[in-house]
Amino acid sequence: MHLLMISCTPRMKESSNTDKILDEFKKGYESCGNTTETLYLYKRNEWESIRKKFYENDNILFALPLYVECIPGIMAEFLESLKPKQNRNTKIGFLLQSGFAEASQLRCCESYLETLPSFLGCEYNGTLLKGGMFAVSFMDGKIRRQMVAPFYNMGKYYAQKNYFHKEMVNDFAKPEYFSKKAIFFNTVLSPFNKLFLIMFAKKLGCKGSLHDKPYQSYVKR
Repeated sequence: MHLLMISCTPRMKESSNTDKILDEFKKGYESCGNTTETLYLYKRNEWESIRKKFYENDNILFALPLYVECIPGIMAEFLESLKPKQNRNTKIGFLLQSGFAEASQLRCCESYLETLPSFLGCEYNGTLLKGGMFAVSFMDGKIRRQMVAPFYNMGKYYAQKNYFHKEMVNDFAKPEYFSKKAIFFNTVLSPFNKLFLIMFAKKLGCKGSLHDKPYQSYVKR
């Protein structure tokens, strides 16, 4: 079986969490003897070719990061350029990842994605979702491999079942909400989390304070 994968992040592959996750998912999918092709929406000069591949393939996966509770603008723009398929044999699945750790934060977008394939003349093939992926691009070696490793098995699952079943998705996406115990420990550890964010910001090249408000003077009171 062949799977056309379309990466819908606006980031270039080198700095994209979505693409690092998708690469691991691809390995799992291909381990069952399948083939894949990955296309990237950030390469706008290739959109005509991507549209052509969309119409030619009947097994498609859109991979995307959560942007303000829903899909990235670049994905919305691309979808608006598509016309519905005439034959309804095409199945579309989604891989949705987010920096928010609670799965509940991704449910609004999931609901939208459930309705999307019907507007394109296609069938819905489920949505795999997972939060807590914010640091994938910034972690090195063993930690990064540990973060993306579960997506290898999900790639195998999708190859075997050809659908993301709701029960499996809900189990994979946990936690739905933080427990009271987890919230308590997060509160206790907040000073350490803040220190980690300061170190993290410096690693990214930030020179100012995290408390800086550079646009405050433009706010009307």
